[in-house]
Amino acid sequence: MTKGEIAKRNFESGLNCAQAVLLAFKEEMGMDEMALKKLIIGFGGGFARQRYVCGAVSGMTMVLSYLKSDGEDKLACYTIVKDACEKVKQELGSIVCSELMQDSVNGKPKRPCGEICQIVADITSQYLK
Repeated sequence: MTKGEIAKRNFESGLNCAQAVLLAFKEEMGMDEMALKKLIIGFGGGFARQRYVCGAVSGMTMVLSYLKSDGEDKLACYTIVKDACEKVKQELGSIVCSELMQDSVNGKPKRPCGEICQIVADITSQYLK
């Protein structure tokens, strides 16, 4: 099962988008599952359902920051996260929750959040190889 499939399953089981992506990488993070859930919960729905930066992207950012940085070199981490965000934008058109949720035809999301979680987690995986 891919990390994307795990993230989608996580979302469909009731986790928010940020939790779904972060917890797809719980083994790599080497942290307690409940600690990870608590750490990221407020990022769901684009920062507490305010529809700002997509929660799945926030989860991706946390994974990449933890696993790909030394905690000191901000620019190196920013470069990785920025590149990953660009890949998400290429795939989904935006990293902003409200934009991802717009649909001019019927008011429903262009892509369901589970699918977005899957795409973002799969993009995240590309940086961990």
